[in-house]
Amino acid sequence: MVQVTPLRRLLLTLSAASAVAVTGSLGAGSVAAHAGPGAARPPLAPPPVRDEDRPTAGDHLTVTVRGAGGSADGTFRVRCHPDRGDHPDVSGACAAVDRNTRWGKDAFAPVPQGSVCTMRYGGPATAHVTGRWAGRPVDTTFERGNGCHIERWDRFVPLLPEMGRALARSWPGTGPALNRH
Repeated sequence: MVQVTPLRRLLLTLSAASAVAVTGSLGAGSVAAHAGPGAARPPLAPPPVRDEDRPTAGDHLTVTVRGAGGSADGTFRVRCHPDRGDHPDVSGACAAVDRNTRWGKDAFAPVPQGSVCTMRYGGPATAHVTGRWAGRPVDTTFERGNGCHIERWDRFVPLLPEMGRALARSWPGTGPALNRH
């Protein structure tokens, strides 16, 4: 059985509309003669495009951060190419994901099983990222439970809030982080 993709559906619709238009123009004289002079034919148009067949406008992500503290916690939306959304640093967030995107690789891939990671704890912050990036669905989580997870998180700053030691700079409006020993 042939899979009907949105492109194939469009081509079939256009082919059918062309066939009807050609057939209608060949028989136009006989139709007009029976309908009377000046009878107007309704214009032919393809069927409307279904919502699921419409292309999505650019890459889009929803980021939910918990345990980071202050205004860094919350849900933020980012649309890239063109950049827009309610994230505190939309352009920086898009640039961070662009930086991690490689052809044929999952930009949001989890830390591989069996990785050797340092035993550092980066704090209780977690993030859940969903949406579409580079034409692929995204549904991934981030945490800071060991060195590998911290490094993965840090690669996506400022999509995810910066959580380093004694920050002089953080997300706009969050203020500097406290350095407690």
